Parts: sequence; C-alpha cells; structure tokens
Amino acid sequence: MNNDKEIKKLQHSYDVWYRDANRGKTVSSSHNYDQNLKIVATFDTVQKFWAVYTHLVRPNELTRHSDLHIFKSGIKPLWEDEANKNGGMWKLRVRKGLASRLWENLLLAYIGEQFKIDDEICGVVISCRYQEDYLSVWNRNGQDSESIQKIKQTLKRVLDLPKNTLLEYKQHSDALRKIRNQNRVDKE
Repeated sequence: MNNDKEIKKLQHSYDVWYRDANRGKTVSSSHNYDQNLKIVATFDTVQKFWAVYTHLVRPNELTRHSDLHIFKSGIKPLWEDEANKNGGMWKLRVRKGLASRLWENLLLAYIGEQFKIDDEICGVVISCRYQEDYLSVWNRNGQDSESIQKIKQTLKRVLDLPKNTLLEYKQHSDALRKIRNQNRVDKE
C-alpha cells in the first residue's frame, strides 16, 4: 500500500549554507570566507527538502555577491575541508536572469543521485555576482579523470546545455596555492 504521507529518505543528509560577501570584508583569506558562511537549513527527506526549498531565496533574488551551497552534511563548502581538499569543481558561467531554473535542475539532480558516481560529489553551489552567476559542482578527487568527465556529461544532460557550452574545471589545490601566494605578497 502506497501512503502519500510516507517519509521518503534521501540517500544523504544535506546542509544549506549561505554566504553574503557584502556583509564582511573582502575575502583575503579562507578564515574570512569561513566566518561569512552560515548553515541556514538541513534536510534528509524529500519532504524536508521541499519545505526548505520553498523558503529559499531564488538566485535571481540573491544579493549581488552571495553564494548558496548545498553540501552533504559534515562537509563544509571550503577548499580546505578534508572531503574537498584533493578535489575540484566544474564551473558554469550563466547570464543574469537564467540561473534560477538551472539551479533548480542541478539541485534536484544532485539530491536525486542523478550523477551516479557513488560518493564523489560533495556539493553544488550557486554564486551570484554583479555581471553573471556561476553554478558549480564540487567533487572529492581532482585526479580521477573518469569521474570528472562523468560529472561534466551529467551536468550537460541535466541542465540540457548545448554541446558547445563552455564548462571550466578547477582543482581546489590550485585555488589554495593562488590564495597562499597572494597572502604572501600582501604581507611583503
């Protein structure tokens, strides 16, 4: 017997993180970035997801320099987090006004396990900026080219992207190195 009120557990529990860079100083270190991150909700069932999602601000309504992260519980949306430090992310640049539908499709594919690569995906992010927005998918292993390509293909499929859409893959270790070098230059 199918009961419409039956609790439908998701494969993982998820945390919703929000970061508003407008409220703090310029992010010159991971410490400053970390201070601006706040968990605003957690969910582990389909019902809780929809209860949270219906109250989330849509990307086109977010402030001009903010991020919304949906990560598996226990993983912080920081490059230095144990689950992320050896990984990377696929990044898609999106014209202003187009991110909301793509974000919803990405989010549903993520929590619905459409990427089908075990525990490789750590989280998904929508980053709202002045000129454009960014969607990104963070993964654990930046050296696993097979998983990286599978994520790219799934991303193109679930977002129904044209074949010529440019997706950029960045390893977190490269970003960390760049910040460390910048901090070193700033101290000199």
